[in-house]
Amino acid sequence: MQTNSIDALNQQIKERLKSGQFFAIRRKADNWPAPDIAVLIETLDDEQAVVLFRLLRRAKAAHVFELLSLKQQQALIQALAGKRKRLADLLNRLSPDDRTAFFGELPGEITQKLLNMLNEKEQNAAVHLLGYPQESIGRLMTTNYVAVKNHWTVDQSLKHIRKHGIDSETINVIYVVNEDFKLIDDLRIRDLILAEPQTKIQELMDNRFVSLHADADQETAIQTFKKYDRIALPVTDSKGILIGIVTVDDVLDVAEDEATEDFHKFGSLQDRVLEPLQASVGFLYRKRIAWLLALVAVNIISGAAIASFEDTIQTMVALVFFLPLLIDSGGNAGSQSATIMVRALATGEAYMKDWFKLLIKECQVAILLGVTMAAGVAIIAGFRAPDIIPVVAMTMVCIVIVGSVVGLSLPFLFTRLGMDPAAASTPLITSIADISGVLIYFSLANWYLGL
Repeated sequence: MQTNSIDALNQQIKERLKSGQFFAIRRKADNWPAPDIAVLIETLDDEQAVVLFRLLRRAKAAHVFELLSLKQQQALIQALAGKRKRLADLLNRLSPDDRTAFFGELPGEITQKLLNMLNEKEQNAAVHLLGYPQESIGRLMTTNYVAVKNHWTVDQSLKHIRKHGIDSETINVIYVVNEDFKLIDDLRIRDLILAEPQTKIQELMDNRFVSLHADADQETAIQTFKKYDRIALPVTDSKGILIGIVTVDDVLDVAEDEATEDFHKFGSLQDRVLEPLQASVGFLYRKRIAWLLALVAVNIISGAAIASFEDTIQTMVALVFFLPLLIDSGGNAGSQSATIMVRALATGEAYMKDWFKLLIKECQVAILLGVTMAAGVAIIAGFRAPDIIPVVAMTMVCIVIVGSVVGLSLPFLFTRLGMDPAAASTPLITSIADISGVLIYFSLANWYLGL
């Protein structure tokens, strides 16, 4: 639905809410796609959002709830707190993976109260999923899937799918298990539809499948989905028992969260900042101050390095003119290199064993970049201070090489230390390049000018 359509509906809903035309709203909402209703609810004030949500039919309400922001979900739960039956019905209708994600963001005592509203089956599923580590694949999976036994016929399997597939997240892929419920294969639904009714499932199997481990990190799921281009993947425990599936929509949400987290870390934020418009000044301050203070301490070293070359600066004041240009070039080259490496490590395009090979290549690229940039700065120096053209040119080449090597190496170092490579942030790389640049520049100047 386009923005202007949502705006028109927004105004229409507000008018009908004021006039109490609730039946008309419900009838109209029956024909709206759930994503459009979710967008509309986000644009309404709290009171109108609650009224509209309560007018939705139960199945659609559950779907819409899964698409809302955490803040809006919490507001609706609070508004429905006095409607225990309606709230319990909503929670029971949520898909296990979305419900787990929601529960995981709530304080423990609230989660416990909501768990008590679930029926026995859904409560067992919720407790099971919440038992996995926070960033594990187990937290992402849903227990709503369809599996068939390898000794069944196609006809038996299709009857089973018709009976139980209604609650499944997807039936594009059907999972095959043995008597112990150990995963042994997966089949496309079309393979079953096109096969003869009395064909045994084991006759359709090729025993080639891809699965995820419940205790593995969620980033593993992202890489596996990218590699195999699937819409869903089975999840197994340590014994190979099928315990759930992960769908691509949940993995896309995780990928977005990971990208957001890396983006903020690369900007020297301690943690990701969600909804900055709603965040308090104190919260934003706490997220930014630690890294900035650390970088101030690092930059003091840069200032001390400049102070140690005071005599050199007094002898050739023109050197100061090129200082910002040169050290910024090193920081910029390092930032470019780090950005490439962080992404390569995150996407599995590069591994720790590739560091030396990439270092050699980066040095070659850095030399070409440095020489090209040195030619440019030499032309500028020719107009300003011809006497120091060699110093400026040599410094540019050296600084670009050092900056590029630092930018490439820090993400690998952080990975080796078990830290997030995105924490090798641009300001940190720039600060290191600044210190190196000052030392290289004035050392070369001392040597060349015989000071």
